[in-house]
Amino acid sequence: MPMRFVDEAEIFVQAGHGGRGCVSFRREKYVPRGGPDGGDGGKGGDVVFQADRRLSTLLDFRYRPRHLAPNGGAGEGGNRAGRNGKDIVIAVPTGTVVRNAATMEIMADLTEDEQRFVVARGGMGGKGNSHFATATHRAPRFAQEGMPGEEFRIVLELKLLADVGIIGKPNAGKSTFISRVSAARPKIASYPFTTLVPNLGVVSHGPRHSFVIADIPGLIAGAHAGAGMGARFLRHVERTSLLFHIIDISEDEAPGAWRRHDEINRELELFSADLAAKPQVVAIGKIDLPAVRERLKKEIDIFREKGIEVSAFSAVTGEGIKTVLDRIVLTMERTAPAR
Repeated sequence: MPMRFVDEAEIFVQAGHGGRGCVSFRREKYVPRGGPDGGDGGKGGDVVFQADRRLSTLLDFRYRPRHLAPNGGAGEGGNRAGRNGKDIVIAVPTGTVVRNAATMEIMADLTEDEQRFVVARGGMGGKGNSHFATATHRAPRFAQEGMPGEEFRIVLELKLLADVGIIGKPNAGKSTFISRVSAARPKIASYPFTTLVPNLGVVSHGPRHSFVIADIPGLIAGAHAGAGMGARFLRHVERTSLLFHIIDISEDEAPGAWRRHDEINRELELFSADLAAKPQVVAIGKIDLPAVRERLKKEIDIFREKGIEVSAFSAVTGEGIKTVLDRIVLTMERTAPAR
């Protein structure tokens, strides 16, 4: 269901209004001059976002863009308070960023399962007339209205939570690689932009190492400015701790591996300096093809002269896959923050 993946949505949320206070006076048979006994209004319901790791798309919000919490109940006589409005809890995928649509300011970043954020608070209930009785004003005939609940237009952005993000030009073999090393089954074909949405897979490497890897749709020159599909999906590698850069040199007219490497990294830097600074594992794929095998040593030597280690692999035959995964795990361990 690749086309059902939705990573951005705009919705309207409104918390419940507080209930109005009550104007009431005691009416008992043998109690003359009964005093005020109007109860307070109930509090309006809150609107709460809760992260849920079982969700993977914001699709539902396209069909249900308004979320309104119930109002608080009005106060009653006999100092009975109105009922509080029930909070509404909205489940969103883990990794969702909540922004104020008016300012685009980040209100919350829900990166942990079951993490909660109150996006709109319900209004307080109004006080009943029993609160306003004084020695000189024993029969107040007024009460407070409830306070309005908060309301916002909200932009939800989903950023996938992955340890490793696979980057590279279109048709570089990213989908084939992720299908080889994990249980993910993305669409694979021999034409560019086969992958229209990011794909996630869990890689188990050895007895102690496992990590989540994301296959990001192909980047092209100008992706940071909206060309191709890169600008839309670059956000999904912002949370990764490591980038796995796959380079394809299988086409006869293709530029050298270093030029392709440099072009993709320029797009990362133009999009985000922090993204460009992430550690990378670089590898040349498709070494099962004779044209690649013939050029491989020369291309690797160019990277070595520039101080960059390059691996080589074939996702079709499996050659070099273990070496690549070893390097990914080792690089993650080296760059992990100290605890």
